Amino acid sequence: MKTNYLLPNHFKKWAWFVFIPAVIFGICTLLTEFEPAFLDFRTPYKTSSQVFTNNNALNEILGVLIIVSGLIVAFSRTKNEDEFIQQMRLSSLVWAVIVNYFILTLAMIFVFDFNFLWVMSFNMFTVLVFFILHFHWKLWQFNKTTNHEE
Repeated sequence: MKTNYLLPNHFKKWAWFVFIPAVIFGICTLLTEFEPAFLDFRTPYKTSSQVFTNNNALNEILGVLIIVSGLIVAFSRTKNEDEFIQQMRLSSLVWAVIVNYFILTLAMIFVFDFNFLWVMSFNMFTVLVFFILHFHWKLWQFNKTTNHEE
């Protein structure tokens, strides 16, 4: 199977180096509401009376880092990319989408008002995170069983 959409394997190491700290720091900043003053900017914001507003860019920076590095981690080749790994990658992607939308459906039923906005904010990242976790878990299990059989 031809896989033109995958990046070279050596990108994955650098993407992990950005992805893990960005996720950890992102969760910590949400829990502590940390917003460093040097990232405060006046940004355009149109309401009936206001044209500009103050915004701290930390959440946007971390969000972009998580998405870009997560996509690189998710779509970089493994060292031994073959058809079995491709099938594992596809099944992990399908699993991540199904789990993500199951959780989103539950949230639509049970979460309301401003809390649902938080759910939707996290939902931007969950398909990617679920896919990465599931694919690498399955890959680890496969490598573990293959190494014991030899």
